[in-house]
Amino acid sequence: MTQAPKSSTAPPPHSGLPTLPAVPPQPTSPGTAPTPLSPPEARRTAFAEGVDRLRAAATTEPGRLRIIGALLALLVVAFGAVTAWQMTDRAAAADDVINSSQPLSSDAAAIYRSLADANTAATSGYLAGQQETPTNRRRYAEDIHTAADKLVTAAANSEPGSPSADLIAQINKLLPEYEGLVETARANNRQGYPVGGAYLRAANEMMQQQMLPKAENLYQTENRRLRSDYADAKSFPWPALALGVLALAALAWAQRRNYLRTNRVLNHGLVAATATATIVLLWLVAGHTIARAGLNDSYDHGVRSLNVLHDARIASLTARSDENLALVRRGADTKELADGRIVDAYNAGYDEQIAALGEALTQAGALADDDTGRKPVQDANGYMKVWKERHEVAREENDSGDYQKARDKVIGAAEEPTSECFDSVDKALATALSHEQNEFKQAASDGRDALTGLPVGAAVLAVLGAAGAVLGIGRRLSEYR
Repeated sequence: MTQAPKSSTAPPPHSGLPTLPAVPPQPTSPGTAPTPLSPPEARRTAFAEGVDRLRAAATTEPGRLRIIGALLALLVVAFGAVTAWQMTDRAAAADDVINSSQPLSSDAAAIYRSLADANTAATSGYLAGQQETPTNRRRYAEDIHTAADKLVTAAANSEPGSPSADLIAQINKLLPEYEGLVETARANNRQGYPVGGAYLRAANEMMQQQMLPKAENLYQTENRRLRSDYADAKSFPWPALALGVLALAALAWAQRRNYLRTNRVLNHGLVAATATATIVLLWLVAGHTIARAGLNDSYDHGVRSLNVLHDARIASLTARSDENLALVRRGADTKELADGRIVDAYNAGYDEQIAALGEALTQAGALADDDTGRKPVQDANGYMKVWKERHEVAREENDSGDYQKARDKVIGAAEEPTSECFDSVDKALATALSHEQNEFKQAASDGRDALTGLPVGAAVLAVLGAAGAVLGIGRRLSEYR
């Protein structure tokens, strides 16, 4: 019997398919690179997908309406937010003008005036000697107390390390030294020692060359701060105005587009948004215009008048101090004029300061905008003219060698003294300063009050306007459902 030959490789069990012959590996020719696999497709970013969706939505009317509604709401809200922000800043600057920078400027002027008046009272008291009145002594003490009190207030309201803080600290350091020199001069004068005049001269030089220049620098620094606050309060809110015009233009375009596509004249939501934006824009323009006018008036007829009157009062005080020192020093200090003449330094100082007083009074009269403000300035000018006449009489008596009559004519021990004229000028200037201070407060407060409620009102109306725009567009979208 013949048997089938045995194979070394048995077919797999239960396989009904024929076995395919194995393909031998194909040799690769030299220099042929293998075919690379294609890289996986890069994943798109969320931003790109969003742009595609937006582009696709813009091809349909509902999509366009949604985009228009979002942009309108954004413009109206941005307009209200920027208006609220800018008006808040301007209202705060106007409030700083009234309650911070202007009072500090006045305090700085009061420091200067008090120091100058204390120096005048000290020279008057020394000149009077045993005849010094309690009123003059009390005036000196009150001036020193006022200067110290105003320095404390100014220090509390100045920033640590600022130029104003440094100036205040320097004046505070010099003040007790000045008081010590004055008291030493008085003590020697009461005992009849001529050295008292040297101490009084040292005190006057400290005041004129160190303390008053620092006080004037402080006054100028606070005035610059006041001008900066004025500039912030009066600056035009250009970004808010531009956004308001842009928002109204966009709302007008949206309503025209709606009319062209639907033939409907009005869309209640868009009309409401336009009305609120218009109200905010008109309120912004009117409120800022009124505020600016009030602040301008407060500066032109308040701050400028106050500055000129402060200058007049300082010139009056300095003239009085020089008038006294001319008799205290008795020609010991001289000065060469431009024409080569040698004159008494303090007589020359009096002439310069009385001329400065006349110029300041002329300016103050021109700046006064009512009879109440002009009258004290006119009175001061009249007293100044009489003062000049009486001073000439006293100077002639002193030049002729009659020192006692000249001294009595100055300190008030004789008839028609110059001291009465000086006191009258000072009181008239104080009255004018009080009136102009009230004028400033009234005008500046009116300007600040014009901005009251504008920031909050703009924000609320902007939210309502944005809601109106969204509802108006939503009404159109409902027609496609």
